[in-house]
Amino acid sequence: MSRIQSSPAALRRSVGALGGFAIVTLLTFVGLMAITFFIGRVIPIDPVLSVVGDRATQEQYDAARVAMGLDRPLAVQFLAYVGDVFQGNLGHSVSTNRPVAEDLARVFPATLEMATLGIIIGVGMGVPLGVWAAARQGTWIDHLIRVFALLGYSVPAFWLGLVGLVVFYAGLGWVSGPGRVDIFYEGLVEPRSGLMLVDSALAGDWDVFWNALDHLILPATILGFFSLAYIARMTRSFMLDQLGQEYITTARVKGVAEWRVIWTHGFRPIRVPLITVIGLSYAALLEGSVMIETVFSWPGIGNYLTVALLNADMNAVLGATLVIGAVFILINKLSDVLYRMLDPRSR
Repeated sequence: MSRIQSSPAALRRSVGALGGFAIVTLLTFVGLMAITFFIGRVIPIDPVLSVVGDRATQEQYDAARVAMGLDRPLAVQFLAYVGDVFQGNLGHSVSTNRPVAEDLARVFPATLEMATLGIIIGVGMGVPLGVWAAARQGTWIDHLIRVFALLGYSVPAFWLGLVGLVVFYAGLGWVSGPGRVDIFYEGLVEPRSGLMLVDSALAGDWDVFWNALDHLILPATILGFFSLAYIARMTRSFMLDQLGQEYITTARVKGVAEWRVIWTHGFRPIRVPLITVIGLSYAALLEGSVMIETVFSWPGIGNYLTVALLNADMNAVLGATLVIGAVFILINKLSDVLYRMLDPRSR
């Protein structure tokens, strides 16, 4: 009987939590739109001139300004901007002469593919290195891993990308060069998801798949190196805190195997805070890959944003910024959900 009575209460709590999650996400997104909108108005770039050019007459300039709605009050412009965004209308790009939404749908999968492989590399190496450093605290292994992680904070991304191209592409020939695929492979695979590895695998074109992976591995590894530095440092910090607890000492006194003490008793409790760290790292790779994409001529959102800035294409700049911010919000909210799933105390 108590189970029957408790199920509606549990359902109400779940619905309430889902509703609260949706409201917070929506308000955060509206705040993001407000920030991008007003930044677009503060930046000393005239969006009208980027459309009509600096040789346009005053009449042409005024007509374009009215057509773009820039003669209306700022509050009215913002409400119109919010309405357009929720309808999927991010304006028209001056650089590509296409809707910004279509451009972003075309370039974002390339960034997503590179950042996803990068975070896999970062987590796959950063977590074991952080645990190893904590388990060998004060030894040469600990110092070596800490110095290796410090390089991830210190070395500029563009410099490391250039060195990687010179050494591994031009010198050793281990990887392919800039771009997403070689030029004679372009257009051979129908873009379904926009992810080159996925699309080529679905099409069964393994030549394109391996060529795309060959192009992807170097920029993704460099991105993974930067996320590895943060993940390894935070993992080490979390593990040191856990390994100093009394229950760890008790487990060792009882004769529990050291690997089990570390990975079962020590590592399991830090999975929850590590989710937040990994989520933030993944979001940072998605928004911070501008320099890597520029160096490797990677047709992603970072490269698109750079070209838009150089061309004073404010619709493209604001659209790309809004998408990056929305992804950051989504990843953070998903991290919160996983946090609640793994930690019953936060429910």
